[in-house]
Amino acid sequence: MAQSYAMRFDEPHTVLRRVERTVPVPGPDELVLEVLACGVCRTDLHIADGEIAAHYPIVPGHEVVGRVIALAALRAGALEGAAVLVPPC
Repeated sequence: MAQSYAMRFDEPHTVLRRVERTVPVPGPDELVLEVLACGVCRTDLHIADGEIAAHYPIVPGHEVVGRVIALAALRAGALEGAAVLVPPC
């Protein structure tokens, strides 16, 4: 399986730590992105400071620009390599 990296907080009041992760296989209605840029919002900083309850370890950021690297088998090739923006929810 392919490997990738993420930056995560292991617990509140710690620095971000680079960790190796396995690239997931997309489910039927999913795709996998290579993250090119990721925004960190004030909520992420509250989590880092322990001011908001979270399940640690946690990878902050949810405003993502990326490139499609894998799609569900039924849609394979349709968007592969496309640049995408994932707006805040």
